[in-house]
Amino acid sequence: MVTIDHDAVLRARVLLLGSGRPSLAELVGAYRVLAEVSPKAYAPKLVDALLALRYESRDPKVHVSLAAEASRAARRLEAGAPNRAERLRRALDAHQDSLFALGRRAEGRAVCQELAEAGLREPLASALAEEGRFREAAELDEESARNGIPEHAFWSMVRWAANLEGAGLHDAAADVFSELLETTRREAADEHKALAILTWELVHFSRMREAVGDESRAAAARREALGVLEVLASTGEPKNWSCILGWWRTLFVLSGRSAEPAASPDSPMPPFGTEFGWSRHVRDGFLGMLAGLEAEAERLREAERLPELVDVQRRIGVRTAVRYGDRPYLFEERFAPYFDEGVTLARRLPGDPVRLARALTDRSMFLVAARSFEPAHADFAEAVALLHGH
Repeated sequence: MVTIDHDAVLRARVLLLGSGRPSLAELVGAYRVLAEVSPKAYAPKLVDALLALRYESRDPKVHVSLAAEASRAARRLEAGAPNRAERLRRALDAHQDSLFALGRRAEGRAVCQELAEAGLREPLASALAEEGRFREAAELDEESARNGIPEHAFWSMVRWAANLEGAGLHDAAADVFSELLETTRREAADEHKALAILTWELVHFSRMREAVGDESRAAAARREALGVLEVLASTGEPKNWSCILGWWRTLFVLSGRSAEPAASPDSPMPPFGTEFGWSRHVRDGFLGMLAGLEAEAERLREAERLPELVDVQRRIGVRTAVRYGDRPYLFEERFAPYFDEGVTLARRLPGDPVRLARALTDRSMFLVAARSFEPAHADFAEAVALLHGH
């Protein structure tokens, strides 16, 4: 039996009815008291206030505490309460995010499991992918992709294909990505999708098939991408698009997964294939490798070990894309040096057309993102010639 502190209830009501403007912390205190006596009216407000209060603190432990309390309050909401499901998902999502930020993976994964049962599967899929449990992640991705919003197809299908690929199911991954490509082709033809996005998808598909020795389909995708680039170089995009850098960044970062350490529960890696849902401690760890990679690049440069240097520079470029790749301001100025150096170094590798073609392709796709279509076409045409003559 709950003992009600009537004085505390009175103070809470006076606070809410007063002429002043209570702080968020004061509101949380009042709602805590009133939720005990009038849960239908005040428990939803308590959930919202707790989640809002998280943004006033920079202490990760405070974030966990507030999100955990919000989750408990959301679970206690009546089954028919307005927006109960949405509040529960928001609270659980904040809770798992704050747990992962502290590296408390087992607890975070448990909350993600509850979140998936509440209808939001993406956080659990991301957590599993971070630990190298790609097949399980792909099963969740399939359900999300099939039941998702058509406008979000790129994000759901790329993530699904990436996790299938991570699980070694390369043909299944190709089938999923081919389905995405068909949709993008139709939308691009109807001017509902940028030709740049179609180009990036075609190039990524060519890399997927090249990785498993399916050169015929890889070559066909490259030729189709070259044709799209010819159109872009001669006439540009048929219409103006808002910022689409996230599409480029997602696929470029995904293309670098094979060069990174394998993901495992003890050594998690980013969930390549998605821009969203990266655990903060995993993202910080991935970007934290930059200093070591830059030092390694300097050693390789001094030792004139160019093949390894080209590869390390690409890993540095991928991390730069993670950090800044969706920011239009100074986009070309920030990234051009990385891709120019990659091509310059690769040209100094006689007898290594594969690395040069990769560097040219990387720069071409970056130039598409920068809307410099003529040099993008020139780079990719050279890359295709190298690969098809190799």
